[in-house]
Amino acid sequence: MWGTTVTVDVRAGEDALPAERVVQHALDVAVANMGWVDAVFSTYRPDSLVTALRTGLLDERRLTRGDPAQGALLDVLLRCREGRQLTGGCFDPWAVRGGFDPSGYVKAWAAERLADDLVRAGCANVCIDAGGDVVTRGVAAPGEPWAVGIRHPDDPGALSWTVLPGDGAVSTSGTYERPAHIVDPRTGRPAAGARSATVVGPDARLAGILATALVVAGRDGAHWFTGLDEWSAWVVDPAPADTAWTIGRDRHRTG
Repeated sequence: MWGTTVTVDVRAGEDALPAERVVQHALDVAVANMGWVDAVFSTYRPDSLVTALRTGLLDERRLTRGDPAQGALLDVLLRCREGRQLTGGCFDPWAVRGGFDPSGYVKAWAAERLADDLVRAGCANVCIDAGGDVVTRGVAAPGEPWAVGIRHPDDPGALSWTVLPGDGAVSTSGTYERPAHIVDPRTGRPAAGARSATVVGPDARLAGILATALVVAGRDGAHWFTGLDEWSAWVVDPAPADTAWTIGRDRHRTG
């Protein structure tokens, strides 16, 4: 789903776990909504709205909020433009081959929708992991907050940073597994600002934007990141330095 593996973790928290039928219904609704997101935003499906937009079959100016799918696409277009402006063009889903590709944004956005769908359905304590985009709600266990471990690019078996996002999000982007996966929209070349960037904050949608943009910008991104309240980041410089550094409020970090 969404070009990655999506993991859903539902816990009991302070109260007993909801009845099995409640959990199953919540998961059924969540899976249906995941499929809807894929049908609207996938760049691989010839019948998706995003594909129609990319190929010119759909004119953005004719999109209407009266249609739920088109309204969602309008929201994503708006947030992507805001992200491009905030990051000085380091996040720009229009500056890619083939036209507008919101995949880097939609995955985090959809993970947050999924978490909130589960909460509304009666599962108050959930953790969604969508291929590097993590969204948490509630607690992992009575008196125990959700803790998200961040691996170092050079050692996948070790944790370099552990964060407590609360009712928030953690997004990680990097070039250490697929060097050409993230492109610098300003040059069209593979991003070289950082090997890895992990962002923690209250909004999964913005977290995904910021993590991608920091991989592009590296240390130059500190000037726009530090102006954001309630956000922190852990960044690893490109080789040969491989220096790890943090920016923003470090209140999420535990180790």
